[in-house]
Amino acid sequence: MTLLATIGLEMHCEMKSNAKVFSRGKNGYSEIPNSNVVALDLALPGTMPTINKYCVKNALKMSMILNCEQPEYMYFDRKNYYYPDLPKGFQITQFHHPVGINGNVVIEVNGERKSILIHDIHLEEDTASLDHGFASTYIDYNRCGIPLLELVTEPCIHSALEAVAFLEHMRSVYKYTDISEADTKKGQIRCDVNVSLAEEGAPLGTKVEIKNVNSFSNVAEAINYEIKRQSELIESGRQDEIEQETRRFDEESGTTIRMRSKADAIDYKYFVEPNIPKYKITKEWLENIRTEITELALERKDKYIQQYGLSDYDAGVLVKEREVSDYFESCIALGIDAKIAANWVTVQILAYINKYELTFDQFYLKPAMLKTIVDHINSGTISSKQAKEIFFKVLEQEREPENFISKENAQINDRSELEAIINEIIANNQKQVDDYHNGKSNLFDFFVGQVMKQTRGKANPVLTKEILNEKL
Repeated sequence: MTLLATIGLEMHCEMKSNAKVFSRGKNGYSEIPNSNVVALDLALPGTMPTINKYCVKNALKMSMILNCEQPEYMYFDRKNYYYPDLPKGFQITQFHHPVGINGNVVIEVNGERKSILIHDIHLEEDTASLDHGFASTYIDYNRCGIPLLELVTEPCIHSALEAVAFLEHMRSVYKYTDISEADTKKGQIRCDVNVSLAEEGAPLGTKVEIKNVNSFSNVAEAINYEIKRQSELIESGRQDEIEQETRRFDEESGTTIRMRSKADAIDYKYFVEPNIPKYKITKEWLENIRTEITELALERKDKYIQQYGLSDYDAGVLVKEREVSDYFESCIALGIDAKIAANWVTVQILAYINKYELTFDQFYLKPAMLKTIVDHINSGTISSKQAKEIFFKVLEQEREPENFISKENAQINDRSELEAIINEIIANNQKQVDDYHNGKSNLFDFFVGQVMKQTRGKANPVLTKEILNEKL
Protein backbone atom coordinates (compact mmCIF):
# COMPACT_ATOMS: atom_id res chain seq x y z
CA MET A 1 0.00 0.00 0.00
CA THR A 2 1.45 3.36 -1.07
CA LEU A 3 0.22 6.17 1.16
CA LEU A 4 0.39 9.83 0.19
CA ALA A 5 0.46 12.57 2.81
CA THR A 6 -1.52 15.71 2.01
CA ILE A 7 -0.73 18.83 4.02
CA GLY A 8 -2.30 22.26 4.28
CA LEU A 9 -0.83 25.14 6.26
CA GLU A 10 -2.27 28.17 8.03
CA MET A 11 0.52 30.66 8.62
CA HIS A 12 -0.03 33.61 10.96
CA CYS A 13 2.46 36.48 10.76
CA GLU A 14 2.48 39.71 12.78
CA MET A 15 2.96 42.83 10.65
CA LYS A 16 5.19 45.86 11.22
CA SER A 17 3.48 49.21 11.84
CA ASN A 18 3.67 52.03 14.36
CA ALA A 19 0.15 51.46 15.68
CA LYS A 20 -2.06 48.41 16.00
CA VAL A 21 -4.52 47.53 13.27
CA PHE A 22 -7.72 48.95 14.84
CA SER A 23 -6.37 51.16 17.65
CA ARG A 24 -3.67 53.74 18.37
CA GLY A 25 -1.95 51.32 20.73
CA LYS A 26 1.77 50.88 20.04
CA ASN A 27 2.66 47.92 17.85
CA GLY A 28 6.00 46.87 19.30
CA TYR A 29 7.60 43.93 21.03
CA SER A 30 7.97 44.42 24.77
CA GLU A 31 8.90 42.06 27.56
CA ILE A 32 7.01 44.27 30.05
CA PRO A 33 3.44 42.89 30.20
CA ASN A 34 0.54 45.23 29.42
CA SER A 35 2.79 48.18 28.54
CA ASN A 36 1.52 48.69 24.95
CA VAL A 37 -2.21 48.87 25.68
CA VAL A 38 -4.96 51.46 25.12
CA ALA A 39 -8.65 51.45 26.04
CA LEU A 40 -9.83 49.88 22.78
CA ASP A 41 -7.44 46.94 23.17
CA LEU A 42 -9.20 46.14 26.45
CA ALA A 43 -12.67 46.56 24.89
CA LEU A 44 -13.65 49.25 27.37
CA PRO A 45 -17.13 50.76 26.85
CA GLY A 46 -17.40 53.62 24.36
CA THR A 47 -14.35 52.69 22.27
CA MET A 48 -14.59 52.36 18.49
CA PRO A 49 -12.13 50.74 16.03
CA THR A 50 -10.39 52.77 13.31
CA ILE A 51 -8.62 51.05 10.44
CA ASN A 52 -4.84 51.35 10.00
CA LYS A 53 -4.45 52.13 6.27
CA TYR A 54 -0.74 51.23 6.31
CA CYS A 55 -1.63 47.69 7.37
CA VAL A 56 -4.29 47.41 4.67
CA LYS A 57 -1.76 48.57 2.06
CA ASN A 58 0.79 45.95 3.11
CA ALA A 59 -1.88 43.25 3.25
CA LEU A 60 -2.83 44.07 -0.36
CA LYS A 61 0.87 44.09 -1.30
CA MET A 62 1.28 40.56 0.07
CA SER A 63 -1.89 39.53 -1.79
CA MET A 64 -0.29 40.72 -5.05
CA ILE A 65 3.00 38.94 -4.33
CA LEU A 66 1.00 35.73 -3.88
CA ASN A 67 -0.70 36.33 -7.24
CA CYS A 68 -4.12 36.50 -5.57
CA GLU A 69 -7.32 38.20 -6.69
CA GLN A 70 -7.98 41.40 -4.70
CA PRO A 71 -11.54 42.36 -3.68
CA GLU A 72 -13.37 45.38 -5.08
CA TYR A 73 -14.33 46.56 -1.59
CA MET A 74 -12.61 46.23 1.75
CA TYR A 75 -14.78 44.58 4.41
CA PHE A 76 -14.13 43.34 7.91
CA ASP A 77 -16.13 40.72 9.80
CA ARG A 78 -16.72 39.70 13.38
CA LYS A 79 -15.68 36.20 14.37
CA ASN A 80 -17.64 35.50 17.53
CA TYR A 81 -16.28 33.23 20.23
CA TYR A 82 -15.36 33.52 23.90
CA TYR A 83 -11.86 32.92 25.19
CA PRO A 84 -9.93 34.76 27.96
CA ASP A 85 -7.40 36.18 25.46
CA LEU A 86 -10.19 37.89 23.47
CA PRO A 87 -11.49 40.83 25.54
CA LYS A 88 -14.28 41.88 23.13
CA GLY A 89 -15.70 38.37 22.88
CA PHE A 90 -15.14 38.56 19.13
CA GLN A 91 -12.22 39.02 16.74
CA ILE A 92 -12.23 41.54 13.89
CA THR A 93 -11.09 39.56 10.87
CA GLN A 94 -11.96 38.93 7.20
CA PHE A 95 -14.19 36.04 6.23
CA HIS A 96 -16.44 37.00 3.34
CA HIS A 97 -14.00 39.25 1.42
CA PRO A 98 -10.32 38.54 2.24
CA VAL A 99 -7.59 40.77 0.79
CA GLY A 100 -6.56 37.88 -1.47
CA ILE A 101 -7.99 34.62 -2.83
CA ASN A 102 -7.01 31.95 -5.39
CA GLY A 103 -3.28 32.65 -5.43
CA ASN A 104 -0.10 30.70 -6.01
CA VAL A 105 3.54 31.12 -5.15
CA VAL A 106 6.62 29.36 -6.56
CA ILE A 107 9.09 28.00 -4.00
CA GLU A 108 12.34 26.07 -4.26
CA VAL A 109 12.64 22.61 -2.69
CA ASN A 110 15.98 20.78 -3.00
CA GLY A 111 16.89 22.77 -6.11
CA GLU A 112 13.53 22.20 -7.80
CA ARG A 113 10.68 24.71 -8.26
CA LYS A 114 7.17 23.92 -7.01
CA SER A 115 3.97 25.96 -7.12
CA ILE A 116 1.99 26.18 -3.87
CA LEU A 117 -1.70 27.10 -4.24
CA ILE A 118 -3.06 29.76 -1.90
CA HIS A 119 -6.68 29.53 -0.74
CA ASP A 120 -6.71 33.00 0.81
CA ILE A 121 -4.84 35.60 2.82
CA HIS A 122 -6.68 37.88 5.21
CA LEU A 123 -5.99 40.71 7.65
CA GLU A 124 -7.10 40.45 11.27
CA GLU A 125 -6.22 41.46 14.81
CA ASP A 126 -4.14 39.25 17.07
CA THR A 127 -5.34 38.10 20.47
CA ALA A 128 -3.79 38.72 23.88
CA SER A 129 -1.30 36.14 25.14
CA LEU A 130 -1.81 33.86 28.13
CA ASP A 131 0.87 32.92 30.64
CA HIS A 132 -0.18 29.79 32.54
CA GLY A 133 1.13 29.51 36.09
CA PHE A 134 0.73 26.66 38.59
CA ALA A 135 -2.65 27.78 39.94
CA SER A 136 -3.52 30.80 37.80
CA THR A 137 -3.31 32.28 34.30
CA TYR A 138 -2.06 35.80 33.55
CA ILE A 139 -3.14 37.82 30.51
CA ASP A 140 -0.75 40.11 28.64
CA TYR A 141 -2.66 42.48 26.34
CA ASN A 142 0.44 43.79 24.52
CA ARG A 143 -0.25 41.45 21.61
CA CYS A 144 -3.97 42.21 21.54
CA GLY A 145 -4.81 44.13 18.33
CA ILE A 146 -1.43 43.66 16.63
CA PRO A 147 -2.02 43.39 12.85
CA LEU A 148 -1.91 39.78 11.76
CA LEU A 149 -1.87 38.27 8.28
CA GLU A 150 -3.27 34.75 8.07
CA LEU A 151 -2.26 32.83 4.96
CA VAL A 152 -4.12 29.60 4.15
CA THR A 153 -2.75 27.17 1.55
CA GLU A 154 -4.71 24.59 -0.38
CA PRO A 155 -3.96 20.96 0.61
CA CYS A 156 -1.21 20.64 -2.00
CA ILE A 157 1.91 19.98 0.10
CA HIS A 158 3.13 16.39 0.45
CA SER A 159 6.08 16.35 2.85
CA ALA A 160 7.61 18.09 5.84
CA LEU A 161 10.44 19.24 3.56
CA GLU A 162 7.99 21.04 1.24
CA ALA A 163 6.11 22.55 4.19
CA VAL A 164 9.26 24.01 5.75
CA ALA A 165 10.51 25.25 2.35
CA PHE A 166 7.21 27.11 1.90
CA LEU A 167 7.37 28.65 5.39
CA GLU A 168 11.00 29.72 4.89
CA HIS A 169 10.10 31.22 1.52
CA MET A 170 7.24 33.20 3.06
CA ARG A 171 9.42 34.40 5.95
CA SER A 172 11.92 35.64 3.34
CA VAL A 173 9.12 37.48 1.48
CA TYR A 174 7.87 39.14 4.67
CA LYS A 175 11.39 40.30 5.53
CA TYR A 176 12.35 41.41 1.99
CA THR A 177 9.22 43.56 1.75
CA ASP A 178 9.63 44.86 5.32
CA ILE A 179 6.03 43.87 6.03
CA SER A 180 7.19 41.92 9.09
CA GLU A 181 10.31 41.12 11.06
CA ALA A 182 9.02 37.52 10.89
CA ASP A 183 10.94 36.60 14.05
CA THR A 184 9.81 33.24 15.44
CA LYS A 185 11.72 33.92 18.69
CA LYS A 186 9.36 36.84 19.36
CA GLY A 187 6.32 34.72 18.46
CA GLN A 188 5.71 36.74 15.28
CA ILE A 189 5.11 33.61 13.21
CA ARG A 190 2.79 30.79 14.27
CA CYS A 191 1.48 27.92 12.22
CA ASP A 192 -1.43 25.47 12.17
CA VAL A 193 -0.80 22.25 10.23
CA ASN A 194 -3.43 19.97 8.67
CA VAL A 195 -2.33 16.43 7.79
CA SER A 196 -4.23 13.58 6.13
CA LEU A 197 -3.12 10.27 4.59
CA ALA A 198 -4.70 8.21 1.82
CA GLU A 199 -3.68 5.84 -0.93
CA GLU A 200 -2.40 7.59 -4.05
CA GLY A 201 -5.31 8.48 -6.31
CA ALA A 202 -7.92 7.98 -3.57
CA PRO A 203 -9.98 10.80 -1.97
CA LEU A 204 -8.31 12.72 0.84
CA GLY A 205 -8.16 10.96 4.18
CA THR A 206 -9.40 12.22 7.54
CA LYS A 207 -7.87 15.61 8.32
CA VAL A 208 -6.02 16.09 11.61
CA GLU A 209 -5.15 19.65 12.71
CA ILE A 210 -2.08 20.52 14.79
CA LYS A 211 -2.50 23.95 16.40
CA ASN A 212 -0.03 26.76 17.11
CA VAL A 213 3.29 25.20 16.15
CA ASN A 214 5.84 27.91 16.92
CA SER A 215 8.98 27.02 14.96
CA PHE A 216 9.78 25.59 11.54
CA SER A 217 11.74 22.68 13.04
CA ASN A 218 8.69 21.83 15.16
CA VAL A 219 6.48 21.98 12.05
CA ALA A 220 8.71 19.36 10.40
CA GLU A 221 8.72 17.15 13.52
CA ALA A 222 4.94 17.45 13.96
CA ILE A 223 4.27 16.51 10.32
CA ASN A 224 6.69 13.57 10.34
CA TYR A 225 5.26 12.25 13.60
CA GLU A 226 1.67 12.59 12.37
CA ILE A 227 2.50 10.83 9.07
CA LYS A 228 4.10 7.98 11.04
CA ARG A 229 1.16 7.75 13.50
CA GLN A 230 -1.51 7.73 10.82
CA SER A 231 0.47 5.33 8.59
CA GLU A 232 0.76 2.77 11.39
CA LEU A 233 -2.99 2.95 12.07
CA ILE A 234 -3.91 2.56 8.37
CA GLU A 235 -1.45 -0.25 7.70
CA SER A 236 -2.70 -2.21 10.73
CA GLY A 237 -6.32 -1.85 9.57
CA ARG A 238 -7.26 0.63 12.30
CA GLN A 239 -7.92 3.67 10.09
CA ASP A 240 -11.26 4.19 11.86
CA GLU A 241 -9.22 5.35 14.86
CA ILE A 242 -8.03 8.40 12.90
CA GLU A 243 -10.46 11.11 13.97
CA GLN A 244 -11.04 14.59 12.65
CA GLU A 245 -9.53 16.30 15.66
CA THR A 246 -7.28 19.06 16.92
CA ARG A 247 -3.93 18.08 18.40
CA ARG A 248 -0.95 19.99 19.79
CA PHE A 249 2.75 19.36 19.32
CA ASP A 250 4.70 18.44 22.47
CA GLU A 251 8.32 19.57 22.12
CA GLU A 252 9.67 17.36 24.91
CA SER A 253 8.38 14.08 23.49
CA GLY A 254 8.33 15.12 19.81
CA THR A 255 4.77 13.82 19.51
CA THR A 256 1.31 15.26 18.84
CA ILE A 257 -1.26 15.05 21.63
CA ARG A 258 -5.04 15.13 21.30
CA MET A 259 -6.74 18.33 22.47
CA ARG A 260 -10.34 18.03 21.26
CA SER A 261 -12.59 16.52 18.62
CA LYS A 262 -13.29 18.57 15.51
CA ALA A 263 -16.01 16.43 13.96
CA ASP A 264 -18.24 19.46 13.41
CA ALA A 265 -17.13 22.90 12.20
CA ILE A 266 -17.37 25.57 14.89
CA ASP A 267 -20.11 28.10 14.13
CA TYR A 268 -18.46 31.49 14.67
CA LYS A 269 -21.63 33.31 13.51
CA TYR A 270 -19.67 35.63 11.23
CA PHE A 271 -21.27 38.93 10.32
CA VAL A 272 -19.96 42.17 8.81
CA GLU A 273 -18.21 44.42 11.37
CA PRO A 274 -20.68 47.32 11.72
CA ASN A 275 -18.20 49.88 13.09
CA ILE A 276 -15.84 49.80 10.07
CA PRO A 277 -17.68 50.90 6.90
CA LYS A 278 -16.75 49.15 3.67
CA TYR A 279 -14.70 51.17 1.22
CA LYS A 280 -13.71 50.75 -2.41
CA ILE A 281 -10.20 49.66 -3.34
CA THR A 282 -9.35 51.71 -6.42
CA LYS A 283 -7.28 50.40 -9.33
CA GLU A 284 -4.99 53.43 -9.00
CA TRP A 285 -4.18 52.56 -5.40
CA LEU A 286 -3.50 48.93 -6.32
CA GLU A 287 -1.13 50.00 -9.10
CA ASN A 288 0.72 52.34 -6.73
CA ILE A 289 1.12 49.48 -4.25
CA ARG A 290 2.37 47.17 -7.00
CA THR A 291 5.18 49.61 -7.89
CA GLU A 292 6.47 49.35 -4.30
CA ILE A 293 7.08 45.59 -4.48
CA THR A 294 10.81 44.99 -4.27
CA GLU A 295 12.76 42.31 -6.15
CA LEU A 296 12.43 39.19 -4.00
CA ALA A 297 14.93 36.46 -3.12
CA LEU A 298 14.09 33.94 -5.87
CA GLU A 299 14.15 36.66 -8.54
CA ARG A 300 17.51 37.91 -7.27
CA LYS A 301 18.89 34.38 -7.19
CA ASP A 302 17.96 33.82 -10.84
CA LYS A 303 19.61 37.14 -11.74
CA TYR A 304 22.82 36.29 -9.86
CA ILE A 305 23.12 32.95 -11.65
CA GLN A 306 22.08 34.02 -15.15
CA GLN A 307 23.43 37.58 -15.27
CA TYR A 308 26.48 37.41 -12.99
CA GLY A 309 27.48 33.78 -13.53
CA LEU A 310 27.45 32.85 -9.83
CA SER A 311 27.02 29.27 -8.65
CA ASP A 312 23.65 28.10 -7.35
CA TYR A 313 25.20 27.74 -3.88
CA ASP A 314 26.73 31.24 -3.74
CA ALA A 315 23.56 32.83 -5.10
CA GLY A 316 21.52 30.98 -2.47
CA VAL A 317 23.75 32.23 0.35
CA LEU A 318 23.59 35.82 -0.91
CA VAL A 319 19.78 35.99 -1.15
CA LYS A 320 18.94 34.18 2.09
CA GLU A 321 18.78 37.49 3.99
CA ARG A 322 17.91 40.78 2.32
CA GLU A 323 20.64 42.76 4.11
CA VAL A 324 23.27 40.38 2.68
CA SER A 325 21.82 40.70 -0.81
CA ASP A 326 21.57 44.50 -0.51
CA TYR A 327 25.24 44.73 0.56
CA PHE A 328 26.27 42.56 -2.41
CA GLU A 329 24.18 44.65 -4.84
CA SER A 330 25.78 47.85 -3.48
CA CYS A 331 29.18 46.33 -4.26
CA ILE A 332 28.07 45.56 -7.83
CA ALA A 333 26.71 49.09 -8.24
CA LEU A 334 30.15 50.48 -7.29
CA GLY A 335 31.79 48.42 -10.04
CA ILE A 336 33.26 45.49 -8.10
CA ASP A 337 33.30 42.32 -10.21
CA ALA A 338 30.32 40.13 -9.22
CA LYS A 339 32.34 36.96 -8.54
CA ILE A 340 34.95 38.87 -6.52
CA ALA A 341 32.22 40.63 -4.51
CA ALA A 342 30.40 37.33 -3.93
CA ASN A 343 33.59 35.71 -2.67
CA TRP A 344 34.30 38.53 -0.20
CA VAL A 345 30.71 38.62 1.08
CA THR A 346 30.12 34.86 1.41
CA VAL A 347 33.54 34.03 2.87
CA GLN A 348 35.16 36.92 4.76
CA ILE A 349 32.27 39.25 5.57
CA LEU A 350 29.61 36.73 6.61
CA ALA A 351 32.16 34.81 8.70
CA TYR A 352 33.07 38.01 10.56
CA ILE A 353 29.45 39.11 11.03
CA ASN A 354 28.36 35.70 12.30
CA LYS A 355 31.35 35.41 14.63
CA TYR A 356 30.65 38.76 16.31
CA GLU A 357 26.83 38.56 15.93
CA LEU A 358 26.59 41.86 14.05
CA THR A 359 24.00 43.25 11.69
CA PHE A 360 25.08 44.86 8.43
CA ASP A 361 24.15 48.25 9.89
CA GLN A 362 26.73 47.62 12.64
CA PHE A 363 29.37 46.30 10.22
CA TYR A 364 32.01 49.02 9.80
CA LEU A 365 33.47 48.07 6.42
CA LYS A 366 31.00 49.50 3.89
CA PRO A 367 30.91 48.54 0.17
CA ALA A 368 32.93 51.65 -0.81
CA MET A 369 35.75 50.53 1.55
CA LEU A 370 35.68 47.03 0.09
CA LYS A 371 36.02 48.57 -3.38
CA THR A 372 39.15 50.44 -2.22
CA ILE A 373 40.73 47.16 -1.12
CA VAL A 374 39.71 45.32 -4.31
CA ASP A 375 40.99 48.17 -6.52
CA HIS A 376 44.41 47.96 -4.85
CA ILE A 377 44.50 44.19 -5.49
CA ASN A 378 43.59 44.75 -9.15
CA SER A 379 46.25 47.42 -9.58
CA GLY A 380 48.88 45.12 -8.05
CA THR A 381 49.56 47.45 -5.11
CA ILE A 382 48.72 44.73 -2.59
CA SER A 383 48.40 40.97 -2.72
CA SER A 384 45.29 38.95 -1.80
CA LYS A 385 46.98 37.95 1.45
CA GLN A 386 47.73 41.57 2.31
CA ALA A 387 44.15 42.50 1.41
CA LYS A 388 42.82 40.09 4.04
CA GLU A 389 45.20 41.54 6.64
CA ILE A 390 44.00 45.06 5.77
CA PHE A 391 40.36 43.88 5.93
CA PHE A 392 40.80 42.82 9.57
CA LYS A 393 42.80 45.92 10.50
CA VAL A 394 40.04 48.15 9.11
CA LEU A 395 37.48 46.32 11.26
CA GLU A 396 39.63 46.16 14.40
CA GLN A 397 40.65 49.83 14.37
CA GLU A 398 37.63 51.22 12.48
CA ARG A 399 39.76 53.26 10.10
CA GLU A 400 39.68 53.67 6.31
CA PRO A 401 41.61 51.05 4.25
CA GLU A 402 43.96 53.71 2.85
CA ASN A 403 45.46 54.08 6.34
CA PHE A 404 46.95 50.57 6.01
CA ILE A 405 48.22 50.80 2.43
CA SER A 406 51.66 52.44 2.04
CA LYS A 407 54.92 52.09 0.15
CA GLU A 408 56.31 50.06 3.03
CA ASN A 409 53.67 47.34 2.80
CA ALA A 410 52.91 47.59 -0.93
CA GLN A 411 53.36 44.56 -3.14
CA ILE A 412 56.69 44.29 -5.01
CA ASN A 413 55.92 44.45 -8.72
CA ASP A 414 59.35 45.62 -9.96
CA ARG A 415 60.75 42.81 -12.15
CA SER A 416 64.41 43.75 -11.72
CA GLU A 417 64.04 43.88 -7.92
CA LEU A 418 62.43 40.43 -7.85
CA GLU A 419 65.03 39.01 -10.27
CA ALA A 420 67.84 40.11 -7.95
CA ILE A 421 66.16 38.44 -4.96
CA ILE A 422 65.48 35.23 -6.93
CA ASN A 423 69.05 35.08 -8.31
CA GLU A 424 70.40 35.23 -4.77
CA ILE A 425 68.01 32.49 -3.55
CA ILE A 426 68.95 30.19 -6.44
CA ALA A 427 72.68 30.76 -5.81
CA ASN A 428 72.27 29.88 -2.12
CA ASN A 429 70.21 26.72 -2.74
CA GLN A 430 72.17 24.84 -5.42
CA LYS A 431 71.27 21.39 -4.07
CA GLN A 432 67.55 22.14 -4.37
CA VAL A 433 68.15 23.47 -7.91
CA ASP A 434 69.87 20.21 -8.87
CA ASP A 435 67.09 18.11 -7.28
CA TYR A 436 64.47 20.18 -9.13
CA HIS A 437 66.27 19.53 -12.44
CA ASN A 438 66.41 15.82 -11.57
CA GLY A 439 62.62 15.57 -11.43
CA LYS A 440 61.56 16.85 -7.99
CA SER A 441 59.13 19.36 -9.46
CA ASN A 442 57.44 19.96 -6.09
CA LEU A 443 60.55 21.95 -5.09
CA PHE A 444 59.18 24.81 -7.20
CA ASP A 445 56.94 25.70 -4.24
CA PHE A 446 60.04 25.73 -2.01
CA PHE A 447 61.54 28.52 -4.12
CA VAL A 448 58.26 30.47 -4.13
CA GLY A 449 58.20 30.16 -0.34
CA GLN A 450 61.77 31.43 -0.05
CA VAL A 451 60.92 34.51 -2.13
CA MET A 452 57.85 35.22 0.01
CA LYS A 453 59.86 34.73 3.19
CA GLN A 454 62.57 37.15 2.08
CA THR A 455 60.06 39.77 0.92
CA ARG A 456 57.73 39.26 3.92
CA GLY A 457 54.93 38.24 1.58
CA LYS A 458 55.14 41.37 -0.55
CA ALA A 459 56.35 39.76 -3.79
CA ASN A 460 53.80 39.66 -6.59
CA PRO A 461 53.04 35.91 -6.67
CA VAL A 462 52.23 35.77 -10.40
CA LEU A 463 55.40 37.64 -11.39
CA THR A 464 57.45 35.59 -8.90
CA LYS A 465 56.34 32.29 -10.49
CA GLU A 466 56.96 33.64 -13.98
CA ILE A 467 60.58 34.64 -13.14
CA LEU A 468 61.26 31.37 -11.29
CA ASN A 469 60.03 29.39 -14.31
CA GLU A 470 62.53 31.29 -16.49
CA LYS A 471 65.44 31.02 -14.05
CA LEU A 472 64.97 27.34 -13.22
